[in-house]
Amino acid sequence: MLAVSARSISTDDPLAGLFVGDHPEPPTPAGWATVTVRAASLNHHDLWTLRGVGIDPSRLPMILGCDAAGVDDQGNEVIVHAVIATDGWVGDDTLDPQRSLLSEVHPGTFAERVAVPRRNLVPKPPQLTFAEAACLPTAWLTAYRMLFTNSGVRPGDTVLVQGAGGGVATALVVLAAATGLRVWVTSRSEQKRARALQIGADQVFEPGARLPERVDAVFETVGAATWSHSLRSLRPGGTLVVSGATSGFDPPAELNRVYFLQLRVVGSTMGSRHELDRLARLCAASGIRPLIDRELPLTEARSGFEAMERGDLFGKVVFTVAG
Repeated sequence: MLAVSARSISTDDPLAGLFVGDHPEPPTPAGWATVTVRAASLNHHDLWTLRGVGIDPSRLPMILGCDAAGVDDQGNEVIVHAVIATDGWVGDDTLDPQRSLLSEVHPGTFAERVAVPRRNLVPKPPQLTFAEAACLPTAWLTAYRMLFTNSGVRPGDTVLVQGAGGGVATALVVLAAATGLRVWVTSRSEQKRARALQIGADQVFEPGARLPERVDAVFETVGAATWSHSLRSLRPGGTLVVSGATSGFDPPAELNRVYFLQLRVVGSTMGSRHELDRLARLCAASGIRPLIDRELPLTEARSGFEAMERGDLFGKVVFTVAG
């Protein structure tokens, strides 16, 4: 079958290990289902894999991809939840210390077919296209949990989203604006700041800019480059929700600011199957739709990876598979 995989890893030239071509069919253990993929979306996780983060080199070659929507072996239109818990785990899969994501231990979704535990399948609402549904399981689900599970914000509160443009950041802007929050956004790019206004941001700022007032919550996916600004931007008692660190993992702690202003720093990782189901139903009922930067056939996956590596995106890259 056609698939996209990592055949080698390189910190300096990650795309050197990217391969698009024929791969063996995925095995389907007992209790698993085979999904015929109609669309899959690209995440930074896929680039990190090509750099050797989160992957044991002994598992190469590994089919990449966490997110997909398609048709299962019983003819149901489904969305794939990417978090694979250990057998017998009960509760939120993201809290399983032995969990993995598709493409870390088990073959991923950038393929004509993918095998996943049957419990990982969520019904795809008919109102969503396969391409829209494929954007939900990682970036949009991460944003959903950051906003509605971990931040404690209420309609009318003011929030700051650091680093507009990526999948999580654009999802945060769209979801927050649609649910009654006042949304401020930072970006180095004037063009991305303008786009953020178009999708619901109230105000936009250059990175590190002094804000008109302190905010109730900051949503952080950038890391070291924006960490100090995020802490300085919070009102006393405010919440910083962090789900990634694309600029590095070693920000200054600034513990004096955290304890003196009684700030809450909350880690957030993806979301549960139940949250994915609620997110899909929210999109179906409200008309909220994921922002798609570009759709490419799976055969042209390298082009999407190149755009992500350059940072030349606003929204999600979706790979489509002919049905």
